[in-house]
Amino acid sequence: MSRTYNCGILGLGSSIPEKVLTNFDLEKIVDTSDKWISKRTGISQRRVLDKDTPAYELGVDAARKALDDAGIKAEELDLIIVATETPDYLTPSMSCIVQSKLGARKAAAFDLNAACSGFIYGMSVANQFIKTGHYKYVLVIGCEGLSKILDWKDRNTCVLFGDGAGAAVFGPVEEEYGVITTYIGADGELGKNLTLPCCFIGPEDVEVRTGDNKKVLWMDGSEVFKFAVRIMEQGANRVLEDSGLSMEDIKLIIPHQANIRILEGAAKRLKVPKEKVFTNLHKYGNISSASIPLGLDEAYREKLFSKGDNLILVGFGGGLTWGSAIIRWNK
Repeated sequence: MSRTYNCGILGLGSSIPEKVLTNFDLEKIVDTSDKWISKRTGISQRRVLDKDTPAYELGVDAARKALDDAGIKAEELDLIIVATETPDYLTPSMSCIVQSKLGARKAAAFDLNAACSGFIYGMSVANQFIKTGHYKYVLVIGCEGLSKILDWKDRNTCVLFGDGAGAAVFGPVEEEYGVITTYIGADGELGKNLTLPCCFIGPEDVEVRTGDNKKVLWMDGSEVFKFAVRIMEQGANRVLEDSGLSMEDIKLIIPHQANIRILEGAAKRLKVPKEKVFTNLHKYGNISSASIPLGLDEAYREKLFSKGDNLILVGFGGGLTWGSAIIRWNK
């Protein structure tokens, strides 16, 4: 019988742009106000890249920090997965660019697009490779430059998003620690509610967009909101059921940071106090696939959990997709 391994996080890192864009700054750009944004979203500011800075630089920086935290050299990596919906190029992939910048010559590399669920999708892939012993070290990065694809005349979307990256090095860990279970899913029938055209724009896309640039992110906020609250509850409960754990066994929930009302709604449905739900939305806005790994890194640095604690990661995103996981912290 072939041996199986427990897969856990060996190191974490994150990176954000220096430029801060506050709600007051947005008042000068679009018809909105700090009060309107704060009340409806919980966001006070977000970080945005300079127009001449590629998003992959954030991914490389976050990756280097995660490798340092893990005590792993880039040359030891077997695989690099970059979760992103805003690659700087369609080819070469962001993962190949990161591989080159890190000097991780041994590593295979590919990008993965599950939007805001991307990090959990990438973690699920890494878990399978490591559990079977096929690979030893896998780097998973969530990296986004959303400010480059926003319609800055649309106050319903441009106030929500920011740029950033989070990275995790996965590898074998002690028994009973690491990734306990993961759950990923998708409902393509709902994909029309959150779109970002690339190489083709159909008539239906033109109908829902305004302005000269049609290749921008568009969202039906009310439909996404209803889906998000429901699927976050479903995702968290599914991994609890699969693991045989209860919510009382969970130290902290680290959700995708999309909107404070979504987080509050999910917490209410899960019957957990807000203190159990990690939130940094006010500082960064929605940074899609980077949201969960950056939040995990911040919570780790703030010592909000320790070895043996159980964490739930849960998110949703364009596609529409969702993902959740339980990790028993191993560091």
